[in-house]
Amino acid sequence: QVQLVQSGGGLVQPGGSLRLSCAASGIIFSINPMAWYRQAPGKERELVANITRIGITRYADSVKGRFTISRDNAKKTVYLQMNSLKVEDTAVYYCKVVAMDAWGKGTLVTVSS
Repeated sequence: QVQLVQSGGGLVQPGGSLRLSCAASGIIFSINPMAWYRQAPGKERELVANITRIGITRYADSVKGRFTISRDNAKKTVYLQMNSLKVEDTAVYYCKVVAMDAWGKGTLVTVSS
């Protein structure tokens, strides 16, 4: 009964910002590391960022310094703040429970002028 409900995404110009949200249910959220992945057109899915139960974060080199992953355990929600967006950030973004085969449905982020 694990569910990850995503929101956010959309069309943004290069240099713009978006914030993605992923609300979890069916898990003890506070003890689970969470992650964001993305899959660009014609490319393999890649890990973008993850965050531990303590709040330690890691990022792909391609987004480091521009994206921030965070979590709100009271809301059982993980976020991905995306700043200084580039055309190459265009992808479907998915949240995931690290230790489970549990994925959000994905949300499309399109960066285009």
